[in-house]
Amino acid sequence: MPEGPLVRKFQLLTSPFVGQVVSKVGGSTRKINMSDLNALRLQDSQVHGKNLYLAFVAAESPLAPAVEETALQTEAASEASSSGYGGQEQVCAPQTQPQAEDLQELQHSGSEVLDAAEGVSHWLRFHFGLFGSVRANELSRAKKANKRGDWKDPKPRLVLHFENGGFLAFYNCRMNWCSSPRADPASDILSGEFHRGQALDALHSPRPICYILLDQRHFSGLGNIIKNEILYLAKIHPLTPGSLLARSVLERLLDYAIQFSSDWLRGKLRGQRLHHQIYLKKQCPLGHAVMKETFGPSDGFKRLTWWCPQCQPVLLSGDGDSPLAE
Repeated sequence: MPEGPLVRKFQLLTSPFVGQVVSKVGGSTRKINMSDLNALRLQDSQVHGKNLYLAFVAAESPLAPAVEETALQTEAASEASSSGYGGQEQVCAPQTQPQAEDLQELQHSGSEVLDAAEGVSHWLRFHFGLFGSVRANELSRAKKANKRGDWKDPKPRLVLHFENGGFLAFYNCRMNWCSSPRADPASDILSGEFHRGQALDALHSPRPICYILLDQRHFSGLGNIIKNEILYLAKIHPLTPGSLLARSVLERLLDYAIQFSSDWLRGKLRGQRLHHQIYLKKQCPLGHAVMKETFGPSDGFKRLTWWCPQCQPVLLSGDGDSPLAE
């Protein structure tokens, strides 16, 4: 599914439509009553981790004060509208079952009935599946024939047409109404409010480091691609217990997570493809054979993990002389 940097791009595509009134609604979703959105004003657009939130109010309601954009958002707002999103760079079979992050987040999200008559903001939450995307003023087109040999364009789950003439199309996503975004910005790796101290405390756990990094309660927006790449950059074996790693190593791993995510977003906005060092690779950049295995907690979901046994050796509790150990 799209990870934090890609959902940030989706949010930047929706931002120019804030303040506009919905004139027509279409799409294939049956999860919400699409007619509820007619004549509502898009009041706000936010992203938290892997979720996009759009706030709607009655058209006659005053707009909320605009949120000050960061330097990155200012740069990105002009570029996002000019560079289309062509699908997530993942090579894997389509998934029909929810992934671990899906279920984890669904447990904390409830469905609420829309009632914007009194000018109260109501938020529509979007959680994207594999190859999920948002397009502004364009529809997704088929890039190849399906198994039957047909060239069928993907069907959007929701299309919002606005009075000013533009539209937004949302693909492969789940939607539900909520009263407010249910997220802690302190856990979002791309948020200005991200709390490094809390993140470091979470990393210093006896659980395998690859499990900890995918825990959306502590690392909202961090997904499987980021996990694989930063563990390779930090030269950490994915099954290493976080409690065995020195504080300086955890600091470096966290730096890689933030830097990699920020670079991914900037590159995506400039139309650049993400170049993996270890994810989906058969060899690491140094030419070593890469291992691939499915890892995950016994009571949870497993995720495919790629690592280099030579660059990321196993760290045992007795390796006191290792530069990674406490």
